[in-house]
Amino acid sequence: MKPLFNTLAEVYDYSTTHFQKRIACEFVGGDESNSYLQFKEKADNLSRVLSNFGIGATDKVAILSENLPNWSIAFFSITAFGRIAVPMLPELSHDEVENIMAHSESKAIFVSKKQLPKLSPETIGRLNLVIDIEDFSFVKSDGSTYTCDGKVGIPMSMDTAAIIYTSGTTGKAKGVMLSHRNFCTNIMSSWYSYKLGKKDVMLSILPMAHTYEMSIGMLYPFAVGAKVSYIQKAPTPSILIGALKKVRPTAMLSVPLIIEKIYKSSVVPTINKSHFLRFLRDKMPWLLYKLVGMKLMKTFGGRIGFFGIGGAKLDPTVEAFLSKAGFPYAIGYGLTETAPLICAASPHKTKVGSTGKPVPDIQVRLDNVNPETGEGELVVKGPNVMLGYYKDYERTLSVLRLDGWFHTGDLAYVDKKGRYYIRGRMGNLILGSSGENIYPEEIEAVINSMEGVGESLVVQRDGKLVALVQMNDNIIDWNLEGEDKFIEELEARQKAIVEFVNSKVSKFSKIRSVEIQKEPFVKTATHKIKRFLYEKDKKK
Repeated sequence: MKPLFNTLAEVYDYSTTHFQKRIACEFVGGDESNSYLQFKEKADNLSRVLSNFGIGATDKVAILSENLPNWSIAFFSITAFGRIAVPMLPELSHDEVENIMAHSESKAIFVSKKQLPKLSPETIGRLNLVIDIEDFSFVKSDGSTYTCDGKVGIPMSMDTAAIIYTSGTTGKAKGVMLSHRNFCTNIMSSWYSYKLGKKDVMLSILPMAHTYEMSIGMLYPFAVGAKVSYIQKAPTPSILIGALKKVRPTAMLSVPLIIEKIYKSSVVPTINKSHFLRFLRDKMPWLLYKLVGMKLMKTFGGRIGFFGIGGAKLDPTVEAFLSKAGFPYAIGYGLTETAPLICAASPHKTKVGSTGKPVPDIQVRLDNVNPETGEGELVVKGPNVMLGYYKDYERTLSVLRLDGWFHTGDLAYVDKKGRYYIRGRMGNLILGSSGENIYPEEIEAVINSMEGVGESLVVQRDGKLVALVQMNDNIIDWNLEGEDKFIEELEARQKAIVEFVNSKVSKFSKIRSVEIQKEPFVKTATHKIKRFLYEKDKKK
């Protein structure tokens, strides 16, 4: 059936009624397994607890934790009963957590033991309730009780369900107000992109506090009676491979960086080390792609039918490989402000470089189109668009016009078949000396295709393009830093990158110099580099 819902309360009531005996969420291996019935019992009880400590309809309740089954239970105990969830990423700093707690005016919080130290005694003191999300025990309560049965409010479609704080790559934190309708629209959009059912198993590896994982990786499978498995430790390559063998998922979500690392660290070296595979690459590439595709499917458990990739642009070389190998990857594009889906391409219907077509019931167009390039700002209108930024009307009006059109800030073009291609962020666009549009993301894709390169960032300094490059682990021995041999090797790598890149890009996109980064780039939750931290240098 189509998952037609107006509110998360409807999603909650439907799924916990129709899929009672099925497993809703668990840790890999079956630990902390919750059937849909057990899920309801725990969420209902938590709602009563919140009510009894004065947390009523439209009150904000924060969630600060790593991924675990109780995260989704806590989320529904808030949203299905008319309250507003304030999810926070576990990577946030102490100051960021404090600022969000103050700005959101949260009255309570579900927090893990690891994250608890990020809350100051002053913040804990003003909260009605602090609950340990790992076992739902009280960390702090205000000592008062209220008489209420937990049914504090019946949310309506346009009511705020969650406030998601995001700084993205710009450094300007904002609280995105997402309605019940926004989330339910994304459940339906996900269903149109790939139809999950009650027999599907999803492996969750991305932060649940990010809209991408929250909407598509948690709410969507819950709405159709599927099971979601969570990893108890950080998803390192070895941990992830072990989890894939145990769970054998039929669906999972990823960001480009994860699949790009698998390609660079496993696929490419395997081919290069084998005479037979190199022969196939040169003489029978179709057979090579088939063999490698089968191996990749086996690595992911052998049952994967949907491997969603979103959050950032996928390296075209890697995407071309996935396509030729027949791997069932899907592409999605969107923003937190659209909860998140705007465009999508389902498995085996992707086009390399494209984010796909607009999802159903969403209007998409390009504004201020350049007649020469066909590029313009992608703007969207529909039931997926946020209500606005919390307590920031001016910033809301800067992107969400009174006519309902939301301006994404992304430059794109569309082909004759209606497929959209994202060129880059308008804020990242660099103007060349003669007024040319330079897209740093495209130059970075060329740099990242080089063997040994991990990640890169292109910025403009004194009118020249400079590439900041981080090499893969063990490529450079930083213990030798300062020695003649180290300096010679570093200079050789810098020269090689400059020559390689400048042979591949247009004349106005050529880089002048390369700076090898010792420390990893600082990233967002979806592993996008926080550009603003590095672009400040060009202003010095």
